[in-house]
Amino acid sequence: MLAKLRDWLHRRDAPERYAQLTVLLRNQALSRAALLDKQQCDFAAMVAHARAQVPYYAERFAACGDRCLPQDLPQNLPILEKDAVRAHLDELLDRCADRALVKLGHTGGSTGKPLAFWYDAAKHELMRAGMMRGFMMSGWRPGQKILNFWGASRDTRRGGVFGGGGWREHMAAEKSITAVEYSEARLHAWARFIQHWRPTLLYGYVSALTELARYIIAARLPMPNSLIGVYCTAEMLDAWQRELITQAFGCKVFNQYGCREVPNIAWECRHGHMHVFADLVWLESLHIPGEAGGENHLLVSSLTNRLMPFIRYNLGDSGRLLEGECACGLPFPLMEMGLCRQNDLIRTASGKLVHPSCFNRLLYGKTHIRQYQWVQRSPDCMALHVVTAHPLAEAETTALNEALRREVDAAMSLVVYRVEAIPRTITGKHRFVIGLDR
Repeated sequence: MLAKLRDWLHRRDAPERYAQLTVLLRNQALSRAALLDKQQCDFAAMVAHARAQVPYYAERFAACGDRCLPQDLPQNLPILEKDAVRAHLDELLDRCADRALVKLGHTGGSTGKPLAFWYDAAKHELMRAGMMRGFMMSGWRPGQKILNFWGASRDTRRGGVFGGGGWREHMAAEKSITAVEYSEARLHAWARFIQHWRPTLLYGYVSALTELARYIIAARLPMPNSLIGVYCTAEMLDAWQRELITQAFGCKVFNQYGCREVPNIAWECRHGHMHVFADLVWLESLHIPGEAGGENHLLVSSLTNRLMPFIRYNLGDSGRLLEGECACGLPFPLMEMGLCRQNDLIRTASGKLVHPSCFNRLLYGKTHIRQYQWVQRSPDCMALHVVTAHPLAEAETTALNEALRREVDAAMSLVVYRVEAIPRTITGKHRFVIGLDR
């Protein structure tokens, strides 16, 4: 009854958000063929708008000539790199935009190269509607409680993405915790709050939820049976982290993929598949030849943001699109993530390019390591920073060094540092692997 009342009140407080949610739910009832037809039409319309209204694209597309005709979309369109967004921020804004109504958002803190982008209230409300549809894939329904564990404090302050505050927070049935610093006392307080508030979903950074899960298991704190899911975002979700979070909270763990510039790219359903929200984005997986194992870089095009179009935007992540359909019945295409998000490829002295997951695998099963970070000091040397109760044994360090030479490069050496804490980025994310180009 309380959930229905909260939903009723929230619909009246955020009518645009719920209007957008209605449209999104209608879209997911389409057949796969109808959805892809809509996606293609929306993409062509976005390109036409960008060519006519956005100075940056007007110039770039004109330089491409006939290669940018609609029938050739999207393969012949130029790729938008993050450096271009930084250099041409004003030229990427719709020339008819009302500067008094647009805001400047920021992202990119985890790469060390901050990036700004334009947004308005309409984009924000569509983003939140897309999140609601994603949460519904777990079985959650509007009016049920969500607890966010977020690293960017600006998002949890009043006026931020998750900073409703006061009675609006109660109507939305949503609370947010700024999860930037971890201590035994903080983790204990967060766990107790979950027990008391009894949310339906948890949502947050992978590293924050992993650290909380580790504490809950060690302290043997029972979690409420109100929980039906934990949604992880912002960082790569490894199998060991999924297992740990599942064990701690006693419910299913879901993955979510997106970015501040282009949110709601893909969400995981209860069948364990990542669904690309094809009514919001066009996602490409572009093969990059010549790299070890071959990487498929993800390019995303927003189908809705005409204020500042992102067309064939290189996310800096990798992954691939999958064939087939999911047993859940949703019409969305499927994908899987590849490269660890916001972590680096490591290039060795011999020229080999090594996937960051290789370094993470070297520590599988080492549950006594609470936190870790690999940092490349030179082409032939890796430093491993670990947070542990006791120093690593000499035999364990030797074994890690041997594994590094065996799995990564025969010329690679290892230096291990035991530290009190590993600093996070300004947005609260934890980078597991940092290369020389950081």
